Amino acid sequence: MKPKELAERLGVSVKTLQKWDRQGKLPAKRTVTNRRYYTEADYLKAIGKPTANRQNVIYARVSTAAQKDDLQDQVEFLRQYVNAKGIIVDQVITDVGSGLNYKRKKWNQLLDEVMQSKVDHIYIAYPDRFIRFGFDWFQHFCAKFGTEIVVVNNEQLSPEAEIVQDLISIIHVFSSRVYGLRKYKKKVSDDDDVNHLQN
Repeated sequence: MKPKELAERLGVSVKTLQKWDRQGKLPAKRTVTNRRYYTEADYLKAIGKPTANRQNVIYARVSTAAQKDDLQDQVEFLRQYVNAKGIIVDQVITDVGSGLNYKRKKWNQLLDEVMQSKVDHIYIAYPDRFIRFGFDWFQHFCAKFGTEIVVVNNEQLSPEAEIVQDLISIIHVFSSRVYGLRKYKKKVSDDDDVNHLQN
C-alpha cells in the first residue's frame, strides 16, 4: 500500500511515516524506482498486532544434477550467513532446474507460501539462483506479501557455465518458434481454400 493509505489507516501523517522510516521504527519497503510502500504485515506491526508465525527460508538452485557440489556450497554459505546473524532457518529448499524455467515445482510451492503470507525472508546466494530474468519484479511481488528476498551476493556461487546454457535455451526456443511460423506459413500457402479466397 502507498504511504498515504497506511497513514490514513493509522491516523498519522505521511511525514510521521517518513520519520519512522528514518528512525527504523517502521522501515518502508522500496520499489525499483525507490518509492516507499508498505505491506499488511507493516500495518499489523504498527498497531502492535502479532502476525502469524512466518518462516525464514534458504533457497538454493543449480541447473543440473551434475552441479550438486555447487548446490551444497550455496546451502553451506547461506547457513553460515544466517547463523552469523542469529537467524533461525525454518526451511531449506534445494532446487535443480534452469533459471529460465518458471514451472519449477519447489520454486512455485515457495511462491504459493509467499502468497499465503507464510514466508518472512528468503535467503539466496545471488539473484540468478532465484530466477534468471525479472528478479526485480519477483522481489517486488514478494514484498507485496511482506516477504523480503535477501541477496547475500556471492558471485562465486553463480556459475558462468549456466549463463551459456540458458542463452542456448533461449536461442533454441526462439529458433523453434521461427521454424513453427515458417511451417504454419507453408501450410497456409498450400491450403486450397485460402488460395481460392485470395484469387
